[in-house]
Amino acid sequence: MPMQYRELGKTGLKASVIGVGTWQFGGEWGRDYTLPEAEAILGRARDLGINLIDTAECYGPDHLSESLIGRALGGRREHWILATKFGHEYRGYNRRDTAWSPAEVIAQLEASLSALRTDHVDLYQFHSGNDEEFFREDLWQALNNQVKAGKIRHLGVSISSQGENLAQVEACGRFGISAVQLVYNRLDRLPEARVLPACASQGLGVLARVPLASGYLSGKYKPGHVFPSGDVRASHNPDKARARIEAAIAIGRDEVPAGVDMAQWALAWCLRRPEVTAVIPGCKDPEQVERNAAAADLVAGP
Repeated sequence: MPMQYRELGKTGLKASVIGVGTWQFGGEWGRDYTLPEAEAILGRARDLGINLIDTAECYGPDHLSESLIGRALGGRREHWILATKFGHEYRGYNRRDTAWSPAEVIAQLEASLSALRTDHVDLYQFHSGNDEEFFREDLWQALNNQVKAGKIRHLGVSISSQGENLAQVEACGRFGISAVQLVYNRLDRLPEARVLPACASQGLGVLARVPLASGYLSGKYKPGHVFPSGDVRASHNPDKARARIEAAIAIGRDEVPAGVDMAQWALAWCLRRPEVTAVIPGCKDPEQVERNAAAADLVAGP
């Protein structure tokens, strides 16, 4: 079946329901990526009708993920909705500094544009900051000036995985924000109670990140699994990781229909909610892109 598309809130952008998350390009998921590997992943995604790429300023040193994307697109910018983020600076494996002043953020924007080899980003997202950092009139004024200048098409907020962050979601209209990125998957359902309804009431686009719960919902891990050094999951609390693996095993047994790939089911599970515009799973190779894209076949049409 062909890829499905949903409008990203009121932006007018038609995003594929399956996107490409690119944190892995920064080298914190157990391996480093070469330019040919990034080209193969994004090329296969394009062939399958995927048009949404999500990245960030701090995925790897010196805007590494963005740089690989910019080089890999090879002049085919017009096909893609490019979403990136601001507010952090990479300081080593799983370490970040924050940078929230308007001057710092505008400098980050310029660096992101250079790395992505483009003159604009389609969605520029506040990256997992607290309320003190979010509720800065000077920051959003500076960003809206960049929208007027054409360097940003739309503003977004990627809310932290810590708590609901409902106040930030409810303030989106005040600051000209069009889309919310949040953690949402079968194991992490907190947004269902208040955040997704708040997004719907404002007509906001919603990007669901970690839709496979960092791979726990892939169905391939058993209790006692040890993630290798260099994989960000190696830092997860062992007891919590074991509980999530056990919960995923139960979901696979009790909820996933026979003959259906669990990872594809998990992606489609997120998209059953009409508030969710797209899921943005990571992918390690073109074959995983193909499996992710096939999840669109399990999603009911518009």
